Amino acid sequence: MCGCLGAGPLQRRQRDMRVSWVLTVLSICLSALATAAGAEGKRKLQIGVKKRVDHCPIKSRKGDVLHMHYTVGVEAELLDGKLEDGTEFDSSLPQNQPFVFSLGTGQVIKGWDQGLLGMCEGEKRKLVIPSELGYGERGAPPKIPGGATLVFEVELLKIERRSEL
Repeated sequence: MCGCLGAGPLQRRQRDMRVSWVLTVLSICLSALATAAGAEGKRKLQIGVKKRVDHCPIKSRKGDVLHMHYTVGVEAELLDGKLEDGTEFDSSLPQNQPFVFSLGTGQVIKGWDQGLLGMCEGEKRKLVIPSELGYGERGAPPKIPGGATLVFEVELLKIERRSEL
């Protein structure tokens, strides 16, 4: 009997298995690509040291009370790329009034709680804080739009450490 006229049940089953296998592999590849694209979409906290100090007897840690000067602007994220807005909307410098808070206790945004660890008095840093570690998708209207990446320049003026028992 010639197999020219049509595929028999065995050939159809083998073809269906090959198609099923190819679709499974394709599904796995697409899933991996989607996962990788999602990971690339999330930005990480960026910490840059702008000024180091020669003498650093203590470094900031969770629970310390920090006295900071800061300036903050917004880097707006667009669908077709990123636009660094550069708009400064808050600063402690004009009033020469340091911002005082307890590190690592949730008094400030997560980007500060993470980005200010290990600092020395007198050190200056630039923090680029993704929205997930800032104000999220809701933002803090009217100055901070939803999804905004924040750009801080900070200076640690003083560390108050609670004495350990």
